[in-house]
Amino acid sequence: MRKKGFKSTFNLKCRGAILLAAMLSMFDASSQEAKKTVKNAPVFSEFSYRGDDQIYNENPLHADEFYTPLLQGCYPDPSITRKGNDYYLVNSSFAFFPGVPIFHSNDLVNWKQLGHVLDRPSQLKVQDAGISAGIYAPDIKYNPNNDTFYMITTQFAGGIGNMVVKTKDPAKGWSDPIKLQFEGIDPSLFFDDNGKAYVVHNDAPPKGKALYEGHRVIKIWEYDVQNDRVVPGTDKIIVDGGVDISQKPIWIEGPHIYKKNGRYYLMCAEGGTGGWHSEVIFVSDKPTGPFIPANNNPILTQRYFPVNRANKVDWAGHADLVEGPGGKYYGVFLAIRPNETNRVTTGRGTFILPVDWTGEFPVFENGLIPLKTKLKSPAGVKNLTGQNGFFPNGNFTFTDNFAEKVLDYRWIGVRGPREDFISLTKNGLKINPYKQNIKAVAPTSTLFYRQQHNTFDATVTVKYVPQSEKDLAGIVCYQRETFNYVFGLTKKGNENYLVLARTEKGKTTIIGSEKIDIRKPVQLQVVAKGDNYQFNYSTDKQQFKNVGGTVSGDILSTDVAGGFTGSLIGLYATAENDITL
Repeated sequence: MRKKGFKSTFNLKCRGAILLAAMLSMFDASSQEAKKTVKNAPVFSEFSYRGDDQIYNENPLHADEFYTPLLQGCYPDPSITRKGNDYYLVNSSFAFFPGVPIFHSNDLVNWKQLGHVLDRPSQLKVQDAGISAGIYAPDIKYNPNNDTFYMITTQFAGGIGNMVVKTKDPAKGWSDPIKLQFEGIDPSLFFDDNGKAYVVHNDAPPKGKALYEGHRVIKIWEYDVQNDRVVPGTDKIIVDGGVDISQKPIWIEGPHIYKKNGRYYLMCAEGGTGGWHSEVIFVSDKPTGPFIPANNNPILTQRYFPVNRANKVDWAGHADLVEGPGGKYYGVFLAIRPNETNRVTTGRGTFILPVDWTGEFPVFENGLIPLKTKLKSPAGVKNLTGQNGFFPNGNFTFTDNFAEKVLDYRWIGVRGPREDFISLTKNGLKINPYKQNIKAVAPTSTLFYRQQHNTFDATVTVKYVPQSEKDLAGIVCYQRETFNYVFGLTKKGNENYLVLARTEKGKTTIIGSEKIDIRKPVQLQVVAKGDNYQFNYSTDKQQFKNVGGTVSGDILSTDVAGGFTGSLIGLYATAENDITL
């Protein structure tokens, strides 16, 4: 997966051992410092997130329907596998920690999050990674030949590169990474029914053979299951450029191989992750090719429709197929639902469509017309989303008073474990502040929740007494370290202030500030209506007062800030505040 503006090649060489050791030492020292009791650490409670998108208000569900996307917000690059009646789905997580959220379903409609595949520092080395580095395009596969699940991915951090982890039970944890010796990105495993295994992935053309910007190839290797490695010397290019190289197709990637009726099908994304994104299909009599493209490619895209169409869904692609209930095929894929100004603040979510594979090639049903909001449930499946622990979608409210012994899986950190800076107390969530702020390309003491709607409000209560101008605690709306809003309590002289600051391209501007009485807990709130954001506060839990007026959500949009992530809402504390009143 790639977006315009990112370099087309990546350096996967290890950093020098001395530099890496020094950075790991700094990271560990920061973590240990945060674990110490901090007298004035802020305590957060009564968090509430409420989505109110018009698309769902106008399209209520009937009893036999469910919404797509399945997973709203930044849950891109979905991959899916099946063992019996159990379906498992994973997503890219970049520099989020823990990494690679994993979901389970028995019917493809109702999903529960099991946790994360990469939930230990030994698996995830993203402490100095940019927000859109880290974990790219994970692929999950069940191998019936040895009753083992595999997750293969590219980790652009810690000198790891392409790697695989495995488990007998996805709900009970995964192995440490096994580094794989090949370049490129987006690896995927294929286990043939004869016991043989293969890895396919995106790579650069042979040196000196690139014909144009974005020219990539799909390569295959034999995979040694006993020793978890690619077999040296078995690599072969099976797709050069894309469906038709004379048309200069860009960024053939995200490959998956499937076997049906004795033939091998290679499905890939093509066209880049933006507006020309699509899904294409090839067929061969052997897993190593030659692969012949279907004559009706693409089989999924949203690129041919008016830019200003109603209820727009865009960027559809990077798909994976699975045989669903009753033998019916389904495909999961990423797409976006931008706001009214075509901003992409929610990032790329996980969508689903039924797939017609009654002919030679699979075709996404209604995948070549503007995508709809609702789908018919598989026969006999009841929609329980948002109930009994199943992940919600549509418009919903998520509340958390941090009264449980463990955090909800939807809370994440960036570049480092949450447990290094948080503690759950009888009064709520305590965040022990790091001595680095939200602009750092390092772990920050911020607990994040994904923005999942274009229209939403999020409110939290914070009890906090800053001791100096270096202290700040509050909420952030965060696209990356150089594009964010901070709305927090701090100090100037002997007075306590609430400040709103906007950071764009790394430059911070104060939008508004106000003296505030902090003898009682303060409610902080962000309200978004499309591209318009407001930051409010209350000291009496009844009336909210705005600070800074209405501000633009532009800096929270992927198309402005760049990268691959969606906007995050963070509960934030720092001992190195640089917002000077």
